[in-house]
Amino acid sequence: MGFVIRTSALACGLLVGALGATALAQQADMTFFVTSAGSGQGANLGGLEGADRLCQTLAQAVGAGAKSWRAYLSTQAANGATAVNARDRIGRGPWQNVKGVVVAKDVADLHGAGNNLTKQTALTEKGTVVNGRGDTPNIHDVLTGSQPDGTAFPAGNDMTCGNWTKGGADGAAMVGHHDRMGLNEEPPAKSWNSSHPSRGCSQDALKTTGGAGLFYCFAAN
Repeated sequence: MGFVIRTSALACGLLVGALGATALAQQADMTFFVTSAGSGQGANLGGLEGADRLCQTLAQAVGAGAKSWRAYLSTQAANGATAVNARDRIGRGPWQNVKGVVVAKDVADLHGAGNNLTKQTALTEKGTVVNGRGDTPNIHDVLTGSQPDGTAFPAGNDMTCGNWTKGGADGAAMVGHHDRMGLNEEPPAKSWNSSHPSRGCSQDALKTTGGAGLFYCFAAN
């Protein structure tokens, strides 16, 4: 009987090990995720560099740090700096989530009506589903600062919380809804990247409009 118990324990250990190896392989192949956490300072991400660094850090923690990760964020022209389009900084695709499900084949597909980005596919780097409409709390607001085609807004009205350096009451950031439910139901955006501005840039302001300071990360290579 003791032999059977030891054999069963060994088999269970091998199974757990195999499942763990499979999970690590999936994470290593991941090329897209929604951040499981924000900066903790609202929309103050430390600029594009800080946002990219958070993408890289989160990916590294799950074994996908060998890729070059970029935040899907636009910036506006200000103080002599030119605008940056989110669509131009994320590589060529295709992109798949931690489960191996392809969310878009390329940049055109991502910004077209047929992309596969939904609540069920817009997973975090850990493979978890992000709360959406109907969940408590609802945190479906995802920072993008972008127009539906993935380009930056013109200079003027702040749509990027000071190019991702503001974390107070002033300013606003355009957000999308990862669950594709929201104010902008027109294709091609269908809410995922350009639904409405936030009520401010602080963590509390983002929470009141249904967010937590999360954003999209894409592997650019």
